[in-house]
Amino acid sequence: MADIDCMEKTSLSDAVKRLETAVGQLETAVQRRLDADRSLNSLQDDLQRLGEDRSQLAASLDESEARASRLEEANKDVSRRLVTAMETIRTVLDTHGG
Repeated sequence: MADIDCMEKTSLSDAVKRLETAVGQLETAVQRRLDADRSLNSLQDDLQRLGEDRSQLAASLDESEARASRLEEANKDVSRRLVTAMETIRTVLDTHGG
């Protein structure tokens, strides 16, 4: 009977050790999962910030392209006026023996 009690205590002791090991592994797995979730949330926040930055950059690019187009049109207008002015000056010079 003493041997049975001793075997039961050993079996119980082994079971407790296995349970403690399993609980420790579970706690480790839970901690890894929490860390992964935090990492995922951080990545999602970064992705959202990148999206916002992209939108701001796209708006800035659109404004710059519109400004460049206006400047190009102004440049063409000034060029046409200069050509007209030069032609007028040549005509005046030619007419007055310049």
